[in-house]
Amino acid sequence: MGIIVNLDVMLARRKMSLTELSERVGITMANLSVLKTGKAKAIRFSTLDAICKELNCQPGDILEFQTTSAQAS
Repeated sequence: MGIIVNLDVMLARRKMSLTELSERVGITMANLSVLKTGKAKAIRFSTLDAICKELNCQPGDILEFQTTSAQAS
């Protein structure tokens, strides 16, 4: 998969738990966990907006594109 989710990195930088982020943005722990583990197939802009506002970061701080060797060839 080319998209890497760095939510755990941003949470660590902000010294915030997934539970605390869930409570602050009103997104279930289950949905944040799916996103954090990279198993999400999509993310709503409203969800990304809420997370970025709470973590005081840019979408690119959370989502990263990496080419894999299969894609590069």
